[in-house]
Amino acid sequence: MNNDELAISASGLTRRFGSLVAVNDVDLEIPTGSIYGFLGPNGSGKSTTIRMLCGLLTPSAGTASVLGMDTRKDSEKLKQQIGYMTQKFSLYDDLTVRENLQFVSEIYAVPRRQRRLRADELLHEYKLVNRMKQRAGTLSGGQKQRLSLAAATLHKPRMLFLDEPTSAVDPQNRRDFWEKLFELAEQGITILVSTHYMDEAERCHKLAILDEGVKVADGTPKDLGRSIASNVFEVTASEPNAARLSLAAQQGITSITQLGVRLRVLVPKELSNALSLVQGNLSVANIEADVQQVLPDLEDVFVSVTELRRREGLAA
Repeated sequence: MNNDELAISASGLTRRFGSLVAVNDVDLEIPTGSIYGFLGPNGSGKSTTIRMLCGLLTPSAGTASVLGMDTRKDSEKLKQQIGYMTQKFSLYDDLTVRENLQFVSEIYAVPRRQRRLRADELLHEYKLVNRMKQRAGTLSGGQKQRLSLAAATLHKPRMLFLDEPTSAVDPQNRRDFWEKLFELAEQGITILVSTHYMDEAERCHKLAILDEGVKVADGTPKDLGRSIASNVFEVTASEPNAARLSLAAQQGITSITQLGVRLRVLVPKELSNALSLVQGNLSVANIEADVQQVLPDLEDVFVSVTELRRREGLAA
């Protein structure tokens, strides 16, 4: 892909805090106008990587270009072209909704004649008109989220960085929020969003899975599912807990996840008799069960790539 088609290009991006390597040799290529996800647990390096890409944190090693600008040399210029929404509500609790938008418009040096017009536009767009005189600290989680996104897009940035933006809101607000993200992407805005929700990661055009600061997988959700080194079996058992304990003792099984009466079982593709292995284990344990091979979902992908990395680390 040509650099002109990339909103973000990073090579060997690394950040150390003393002896702790928070981000380790991460490469990225994020197309313009796409929604790109960072999937990973707390402490996986998502926030640190975003802060480096925003020009807020200097990399210990490696390079990154965002919107054609070097994040080291052009960090101040870059900040005028991006919007950044943190996981924690970062606007002013004691200011009203409108006052917060007014303040942000001054920070970004929006021309004075356009400030009120732009604030009115965002109040309507994000359904905050009835809340514009309310102090931001008294808003609900969903209302704070909408205000934060309005503030992040006030100066019409070309790129949005969203750091776990839906962690404190209900499912309906999460759904509405993602509908808005797709609207913004259709306008040509590139969005990088970090999450630990699998269903949100499924919505991204492409994503990277981060684990302990390392990028362990990268691609579309569908491609990631095809590429994992495990076959996935769904087990519906009369005694799911007994089935889980029995399978956990079986050599060769990578992972077992219990979902109510069902189990999700991962077995390395290198084992040609995987189905027979699972069925035989349960039969010997006298557990009635139906075993079906199914397509992997993103949780299966995440478990597979992280478990493989840990096994390789132990073997090294």
